[in-house]
Amino acid sequence: MIILAESAGALIVHPSLPVKTVPEFIALAKAQPGALAYGSAGHGSALHMAAELFMYMSGTRLTHVPYRGSAPAMTDLIGGQVQLMFENVATGLPYIKAKRIRALGVTSLKRMPSLPEVPPISEAGVPGYEAAPWYTISVASGVPADIVRKLNADIDKVLRLPEVQSRWNELGVTVVGGSTEAAVRKNQFETERWSKVIKAAGIRAE
Repeated sequence: MIILAESAGALIVHPSLPVKTVPEFIALAKAQPGALAYGSAGHGSALHMAAELFMYMSGTRLTHVPYRGSAPAMTDLIGGQVQLMFENVATGLPYIKAKRIRALGVTSLKRMPSLPEVPPISEAGVPGYEAAPWYTISVASGVPADIVRKLNADIDKVLRLPEVQSRWNELGVTVVGGSTEAAVRKNQFETERWSKVIKAAGIRAE
């Protein structure tokens, strides 16, 4: 019925990795296929899928190390046990600011207000790349169209409030809003796109 927001992630690396940009990272990964290990919150998690999409679009091969949640993965990244992660901006931001990890690019199509100096991966080496989990409010299929339109308009109005957008930006979340039709198109597009990535990567439910 309406897309509330998107929560972008970032490609983050251990400071010891001799790269400062996405093209440099891609060059290093291609020079050492499978040698670089990335942590994730678990097999099939959103940020595991972000890494799979990155490999699919950049022609690189990385080694997946799944954890039981992003916290232990981040601990091992900081400790150098893995070389990189795709992680939510809000979670990684304190460590990025403290220079304990380095952000190379964000997974959204636009720069994040909380990381304005970090370019989108799509602008920094992988054109068209986007991996931003989205949050929606939906209703049952039998709800009358006039009620759906009314709910959509009321929710969209709240999303436009400056205080809502400001607070969500602080949390690394970008307000989307818009029409019901736009939400349907978004869901259809993402379903088709991720189906291709899952098939190419050979990912199966566990």
